[in-house]
Amino acid sequence: MDQDERIDALEARIAYQDQTIEELNAALTEQWKVIDLLSKKLAMMEEQVRSGSYIADPATEKPPPHY
Repeated sequence: MDQDERIDALEARIAYQDQTIEELNAALTEQWKVIDLLSKKLAMMEEQVRSGSYIADPATEKPPPHY
């Protein structure tokens, strides 16, 4: 394998690695968005539990399906 072929092979390899890095970055960014959303929801639920507002109003709550 001469030097030009080796350089071409390395350039192709780098191009695939760049594409993979971009795809991983996009997936990681999306996962952090989900984590942030879930963290906010968890904090909201913790606050509801602490304040006692997690108990549903019996007038508006439907009975469970087994009733």
